Amino acid sequence: MMAREQSRSPQQPARYVALLRAVNLAGHNRVAMAALRDLCTGLGFLDSQTLLQSGNIVFRSHLRDSGELERTLEAELARRLEVETEFMVRSGAEWRKIVSGNPFRAEAEGDPGHLLLMILKQAVSAQAVKELQAAISGREVVRGAGREVYIVYPDGVGRSRLTISMIEKRLGTRATGRNWNTVLKLQALAEAM
Repeated sequence: MMAREQSRSPQQPARYVALLRAVNLAGHNRVAMAALRDLCTGLGFLDSQTLLQSGNIVFRSHLRDSGELERTLEAELARRLEVETEFMVRSGAEWRKIVSGNPFRAEAEGDPGHLLLMILKQAVSAQAVKELQAAISGREVVRGAGREVYIVYPDGVGRSRLTISMIEKRLGTRATGRNWNTVLKLQALAEAM
């Protein structure tokens, strides 16, 4: 499990990747990306940039506690935009470790659209991930522990019975997924700041 950065720092603002869970899906929890950028700017975050329409934002902040950032973003999203959902926030350093820790190198290069990164709200044990793997009836493969899980969907996500609902139920925490192409684009945005 990666340590969360702590407190305020008078140093340079740190880079963060924030992912919204379950937004802009079939008209549910609609959040315009311009409104998300404005929300972050209004909170004093710097250089806010969104990616795609699925609730991905990269920004810089003097806050050093990703849990505090999550709570602040969730409260302000509910207050200002009337959308209640979770944010999963990782520092730029954590995101680099997530990318370098990918256990599915061949799939990342050969078929990145079928490799998903699941960012979890709470840390889970390696045993919980093994139990999730044992419950899968298809060809999906799950690896990871802590606050990130990597999943290969060889037959595609849309056809799989390994749904976000099953993952959350089995792991006992909320999650949001991004395919590997999006993961790498978010890393590039964060590193360009």
